[in-house]
Amino acid sequence: MARLEEILSKIDNSEMEIDELAVEVQEATQLLRKCRQILIATEKNVQDALAELDA
Repeated sequence: MARLEEILSKIDNSEMEIDELAVEVQEATQLLRKCRQILIATEKNVQDALAELDA
């Protein structure tokens, strides 16, 4: 998350050349995919735990 915030800050402040921007956007996309995977896995774990409580 810290790295994503750093990238967004650079983008917001226009601190990058266009080539660097492309690289940073690609990295941010990969980080967002990783975060999404973690959130999906965590949601499944919570749902499984709640299902066990109901059983």
